[in-house]
Amino acid sequence: MLTEVKTNKELKADPVFGQLSFDDHEQVVFCSDKDTGLKAIIGIHNTTLGPALGGTRMWAYQNEWEALNDVLRLSRGMTYKSAITGLNLGGGKAVIIGDAKTQKTPELMKKFGEYVHSLSGRYITAEDVGMETSDMDLVREVTPYVTGISEEKGGSGNPSPVTAYGVFMGMKAAAKYKFGTDLLEGKQVFVQGIGHVGEALVENLVEEGAIVTIADINQERLEAVKSKYGVTIYGGNDIYSEQMDIYAPCALGATINDDTINKLQAKVIAGAANNQLANEVKHGQLLQEKGIVYAPDFLINAGGIINVYAELEGYNKAEIMRKTENIYNTTLEILNHADVNHMTSNQAALALAQKRIDARKLENNS
Repeated sequence: MLTEVKTNKELKADPVFGQLSFDDHEQVVFCSDKDTGLKAIIGIHNTTLGPALGGTRMWAYQNEWEALNDVLRLSRGMTYKSAITGLNLGGGKAVIIGDAKTQKTPELMKKFGEYVHSLSGRYITAEDVGMETSDMDLVREVTPYVTGISEEKGGSGNPSPVTAYGVFMGMKAAAKYKFGTDLLEGKQVFVQGIGHVGEALVENLVEEGAIVTIADINQERLEAVKSKYGVTIYGGNDIYSEQMDIYAPCALGATINDDTINKLQAKVIAGAANNQLANEVKHGQLLQEKGIVYAPDFLINAGGIINVYAELEGYNKAEIMRKTENIYNTTLEILNHADVNHMTSNQAALALAQKRIDARKLENNS
């Protein structure tokens, strides 16, 4: 029984539809299970091009508002990611509120899978932050609406190396646009966030001969990656003010914000994190004014969804890599289009994605 009642001042009049991140989402599903401790939110943004596919993130959010904001932003980003990559998929995402290291259990993952199954294929889940391929295997036990399962079970396996390769291709294209060459040898690259994707990106960069500096909140991970690849651990307290050629945000989003944007010394931003711009319009414009080339995140980090889409379409690893490598060409096309049309790179990428969605909507309605 409730013992406390919130006052009117504490309540938000429009907790979902009034969220700034709400962008005409088709469906938002709140999932709760007392026995397993599951508290999750599934966001389906748009299904014009196909079922909404997007990963599940498990994170210890400070509050439910933060979790809701994240799933709304992430699911919207997936719509545009699939559209600009030419995939017949819509945009969706899920978040599970909790610490993946201490609160994730097989029972919780299976219960989450039951909620996914209840949507009858409108949402297809996959791996994201705080998740492993083995978690997707557990979800697969209760629903077919999951991708990124292990290769032993007929899936495409861990998507992180493919995601990293797409980011690497996008970074090289942005370097070509900014520096006149896509060779990264000798370039100072700061990688912020050394998870599965961040580490795989470091491997690509080291092989290319880039001078790599890494940053992460997990000191143990930093030491392991340093030992493996011979890179430098960042020892300062303000990475944004450091002199560098390329800044690669590969952790959580919104690192380009009011506090950081005026400090930035990088000439190019190209990373794996989603929603890197805290405010797409404002911060995209400020980057352009500062002469910093921004490779749109939802374009260059699309390798992961290309990888898992192969499970639905049945194409092989060679085709996965070919499609991912094409991120280079699309990134250059977007950057040149933005320049010619006097718009930011993020606006140009969104416009191209929206054009494909609108064309399909017209086709569906005819």
